[in-house]
Amino acid sequence: MPVAIGLFIAGVASYLFLKVGKIALGSDEALQPITSLWVATFALAPGVFLPVEQELTRALAHRRATGIGGRPVLRRVITLGAVLAAIVGVGIIAVSKPIARSFFNDDWVLVLALIIAFVSYTPAHIARGIASGHGRFRAYSIVMSSDGVVRIALCAALAVAGVDAVGPYGLAIAFAPLPGVLWVAARGQLRTDDGPPAEWSEVTQNLGWLLAGSICAAGLVNAGPLAVTVLADEGQEASVTRFTYGVLLARVPLFMFQAVQAALLPRLSSLAARNEITEFRDGLARLLKVVLAVAVIGTVGAGLLGPFVIEKFYDSQLDGRTLALLALSSAIYMLALALAQAVIALRGHALVALGWAGAGLTFLLVVSLNSGAELFTRVEIALISSSCAALLLFALALRARLRAGVPATGASVVEAITDVPFET
Repeated sequence: MPVAIGLFIAGVASYLFLKVGKIALGSDEALQPITSLWVATFALAPGVFLPVEQELTRALAHRRATGIGGRPVLRRVITLGAVLAAIVGVGIIAVSKPIARSFFNDDWVLVLALIIAFVSYTPAHIARGIASGHGRFRAYSIVMSSDGVVRIALCAALAVAGVDAVGPYGLAIAFAPLPGVLWVAARGQLRTDDGPPAEWSEVTQNLGWLLAGSICAAGLVNAGPLAVTVLADEGQEASVTRFTYGVLLARVPLFMFQAVQAALLPRLSSLAARNEITEFRDGLARLLKVVLAVAVIGTVGAGLLGPFVIEKFYDSQLDGRTLALLALSSAIYMLALALAQAVIALRGHALVALGWAGAGLTFLLVVSLNSGAELFTRVEIALISSSCAALLLFALALRARLRAGVPATGASVVEAITDVPFET
């Protein structure tokens, strides 16, 4: 329940943030650099740090189950997180000029905000790993939900103060993850007990494959707005923002899926851990039926009701065809995600990483070959094609793992359960 409440708050905050931003800045055109910063942040941070959070959760849970303190593990993960943050930060600096030009209208404050935001999510994901590894789900919920709440509060305060420059709003996004971390830390909810030394292998068993898969998966789920931003011609800034509205609306089924998988996947993973393959197949089939039902409802609902919602809530225009196609791509992605989690539960980490990479390459290929199409259509076709590619690749991978009778382990079960970034 604490995680479900936190997820609900985080989801609502995502929708309200763009509404507050538009009111503050006055138009879709003015909001475009902020939406680009927001999307870029969630394409980078969860992709890099979700595997770190997963491995920390797994290692701490294992030590907790055996009565061993986890502080040495935490020290290793803090070092690892700092190294990853430094690598990505340097990478952003290295390509800062094209980033500023393509995404932020040459506003260098937003480039700085992107770097700060990425660094800010380092302690946020580590805090989430500590909380979940120790079963402190209220603390986990606070860290997850406070990000969106603080982001809205800061932007609202800037709007009330009459600030109309995009830079301060970008910095509000950048620092938003930190107050929640500081709050739970001050309450002692991030404490860990001392224990025997931890080797690097204790926190990096599958980190490489998890990192590769997570980056590709996060990139794919955010590929639509990023591609529209890069491909849009001068004067199409409002189109970028409107497309982001549509993507956000199309992700409503994905939020619903997170609630469904949180309830059903632990049962599915326990069956895999006991090598009860027949029951595993039946449980997976039930999960996919629920996901398929959510996908159909979401796609039809987006096509029929989406334009009305966009107009009334965001005071913007987006046609039903675009919203239906975006919802369809999100639905297929959701089905692929369910299969990917099942493959991870059966220790197919490498297969999942390769599958997401193949889907990403499919997106780039379709976008490049379809250059004559209208902007939105070009990206929508690429999103649907890449999601279908992921679904097919994971279906083949799952079939192979089931035929081989590969049993799950405790580590793979935890990694499968925590494989969905809540930021989606």
